[in-house]
Amino acid sequence: MKLTSLRIISKDIKAAVAFYEQIIGIPPTWYTEDFAEFSTDSIIIAIGSTKTMQMFSEGLTDFAGTKSTIIEFLVENVDEEYERIKSIASEIIQEPTTMPWGNRSLLFCDPDGNMINFFTPVSAEAVKKFS
Repeated sequence: MKLTSLRIISKDIKAAVAFYEQIIGIPPTWYTEDFAEFSTDSIIIAIGSTKTMQMFSEGLTDFAGTKSTIIEFLVENVDEEYERIKSIASEIIQEPTTMPWGNRSLLFCDPDGNMINFFTPVSAEAVKKFS
């Protein structure tokens, strides 16, 4: 089994795609007005409007951001990213903080309220894990 994609459902797909384009720094590929993807080196991040959920099952249209899942990105320097992100993200949950497991993390939300973590390994063990 191979994890290939993460799909985010958005109430405002244009705002969500614009946000992810800014934070990831790569252009999206639009397949329809309700579905776009960002192809990174490690995973595809897909963004679909709530309309796309109707294709799976009736009644699957009421989506809001979640505080139980965190979308994580390994970045070169989380402190530098914070300076860039604080003008883009509407909600910063945690400014860069070194966590007990050795990562320095920045936690913020996308336009739909989904949590995003930008992190940089800083302890020897964490650096080894991600190298």
